[in-house]
Amino acid sequence: MPKNPITTTAAVPPRPRSTGTRVAWLLGPALVAGVAYLDPGNVASNMTAGARYGYLLVWVVVLGNTMAWLIQYLSAKLGVVTGRSLAETLGDRIRSRWGRRAYWLQAELVAMATDIAEVIGGAVALWLLFGVPLLAGGVITGVVSIALLLIQQRRGARSFEFVVIGLLAIIALGFTYGVFVAPPDAAATLDGMIPRFEGTDSVLLAASILGATIMPHAIYAHSALARDRFTASSARSEDRAVGVRRVLRATRWDVTIALVIAGTVNLCILLLAAANLAGVPGTDSLEGAYAALSDNLGIVVATLFAVGLLASGLASTAVGAYAGAEIMQGLLRVRIPLLARRLVTLAPALVILALGVDPTLALVLSQVVLSFGIPFALVPLVALTARRSVLGTHRNRWWTTAAGVAASAFLITLNTLLLWLVLTGG
Repeated sequence: MPKNPITTTAAVPPRPRSTGTRVAWLLGPALVAGVAYLDPGNVASNMTAGARYGYLLVWVVVLGNTMAWLIQYLSAKLGVVTGRSLAETLGDRIRSRWGRRAYWLQAELVAMATDIAEVIGGAVALWLLFGVPLLAGGVITGVVSIALLLIQQRRGARSFEFVVIGLLAIIALGFTYGVFVAPPDAAATLDGMIPRFEGTDSVLLAASILGATIMPHAIYAHSALARDRFTASSARSEDRAVGVRRVLRATRWDVTIALVIAGTVNLCILLLAAANLAGVPGTDSLEGAYAALSDNLGIVVATLFAVGLLASGLASTAVGAYAGAEIMQGLLRVRIPLLARRLVTLAPALVILALGVDPTLALVLSQVVLSFGIPFALVPLVALTARRSVLGTHRNRWWTTAAGVAASAFLITLNTLLLWLVLTGG
């Protein structure tokens, strides 16, 4: 049986000397989880949306990022207060062995879809930058992700965070530079804040953007990252500890910083495409967008875009693999060797690359799969964090729960509408 979280105290680090140092020490888990919001699937979805529909879906990016703030904070809060990840909590509460296996299966499919986007993105970037064949680039991306996971295993959460945050800085530079070189139209950007669609394909892209923005594996990962950071330090901490509420306050700052960065970069990707690639043939693919950026804005913009894509693939595939291992351990209560675990989720992406499937199409469709996996992570998260029996005095306020329910209902409705439009050809 899980511990009673009402009497459980979150393990926290020693109190640093200054307030600034103390807060800075607590930042990091959300920035790592936030890499999931900047994976190659985001790039493909936002680039395609901007190239095909201009500024039409700006509102989807902004709405998705707003919902993501709430969702990631709830995930981190669960890990901080209970000392357990979402997958572990669900594994404890789903009594049926077959029920746990079924829940794990859908989560595993989501993890595989995540890896498809991340590995293909890294492979495309290596091809654009160095001419590396796509299949070889996929293998290289997978190998680098294993190296990053080994850092997490052997050097701890903090070292892993430093590496991923460094890659995050490269991602931000690579994807935002072009907007400063060729700024978007301000009036058209504001007009894009009005919610609307233009046919089935725009709904598909909206679901893809949301699937790329609010990623199920980021929900699982963030609770585990928060748990690892604050429980791992307890064995070393004998001085006065920071209280749970102080950790949660710092976590809100952590999530805010991470989502401001992710939201800004995602918006810049869409605006870059809307301002410079709309109507240009072939620009709804990553390689076409790279060529168009090179022709229209210069090789520097195009190269930085490709470098950002590479950093995105490398960082996000490591975070995705971390989430996949946590899902398996929490729901199946099984640990398997790192290499074996990595090969399971890496294989589908390599098969797609070997078969010659269009990389950008595979990226966009993978994000739709992620969008359908969101309710399975989000609905339990909102329900668990609303319960006194789980979080005690730190349970959600009624308005927080209401916002979580509204976000869940919106995402489920959008996915249902998408399915209906696709099946009926509407």
